[in-house]
Amino acid sequence: GHGLNQGILLFMSHPLRDPSSLESSFDSRDQGMSKPLKKVAVFCGSNFGVSPSYVEAAKSLGTALGERGIGLVYGGTHMGLMGVLADAALAAGADVTGIINQRLHDQGHLHPRLSRHEVVPDMRTRKARMGELADAFIALPGGLGTFEELFEVATLTQLRDHPGSTAKACGALNVNGFFDPLRGLLDRAVQRSEEHTSE
Repeated sequence: GHGLNQGILLFMSHPLRDPSSLESSFDSRDQGMSKPLKKVAVFCGSNFGVSPSYVEAAKSLGTALGERGIGLVYGGTHMGLMGVLADAALAAGADVTGIINQRLHDQGHLHPRLSRHEVVPDMRTRKARMGELADAFIALPGGLGTFEELFEVATLTQLRDHPGSTAKACGALNVNGFFDPLRGLLDRAVQRSEEHTSE
């Protein structure tokens, strides 16, 4: 794993054989994370992406969560990588909670076989509710929404401002180097910050 700001955000290689490694990759004493992983929120797109490897990554992550008894919290739809992820997790015996906003629910996008679901008013409420339920977060390749979700939870961990004033592990599953440019950008930002403080 590669850390940003002393391990706030980890970039994990694919395939991720054990989602619990997300937790063990963090120093619990430094980050204030002592709870075992019971539920992981996964951020990903509602389309399939440009590479079949993204679909395979979603399948393998969902399966890994189920096989280890870790619940999945996600955006609640049956579409794209979200649907692939949920299907794989359910098939592996995972408890799957979908948090879907009212607009998408009204359009018929709710996954029909979830363990449970909640319908919330809007995207911001959905994101906040996912954050409340999850012990940790993993991002798969996605678009602006995925990046925005990942950055928010990483920022809340850095500030210890998740519900209960805790830090929660945050990771990105780096499928085919998808997140390499982001990792480079963050490394550059940290380097520039260190250069500025040393002046």
